Amino acid sequence: MSLKLGNLKVTSSAFSTLGRMDRKYGGDGGNQSPPLEWTGAPKGTKEFALISHDPDAPLLHGFTHWVVYGIPVSVTKLSEGQKPDAFTAGVNGAGKQGYMGPYPPKGHGVHNYYFWIYALGDEMKLKPGLDRARLLDAISDHILEQARLVGTYER
Repeated sequence: MSLKLGNLKVTSSAFSTLGRMDRKYGGDGGNQSPPLEWTGAPKGTKEFALISHDPDAPLLHGFTHWVVYGIPVSVTKLSEGQKPDAFTAGVNGAGKQGYMGPYPPKGHGVHNYYFWIYALGDEMKLKPGLDRARLLDAISDHILEQARLVGTYER
């Protein structure tokens, strides 16, 4: 399936593109997930998946902070600190379910935190506990469109 440019967009009322994320969203602060909202899903979208990832982490493949999937097409936002219990939880880079806030090494500079939303053309019915790589493998042929928001954080 080829991806087409469209109108899908993900935003946050807490930070703008390349804007600094507040400490309350960081692992050294409140460790709350930021509010996110997405609009412009393409026709035929059946569900959404969400990944938050830090490619700047000093690890081979970066560090994944959040993996959530099985988000119904009727849901277009997550509130600040919302526990998406009604959706399927994947595992973050620490091997745990749920959001894990930014916590880059002190003095490592500014890190970029990508919040990806994926509009999927099928109801995937995936088992809980997939990590970022396994989720992307599972959904790659079902992605109608994807969008990202990038926030920054530094310690």
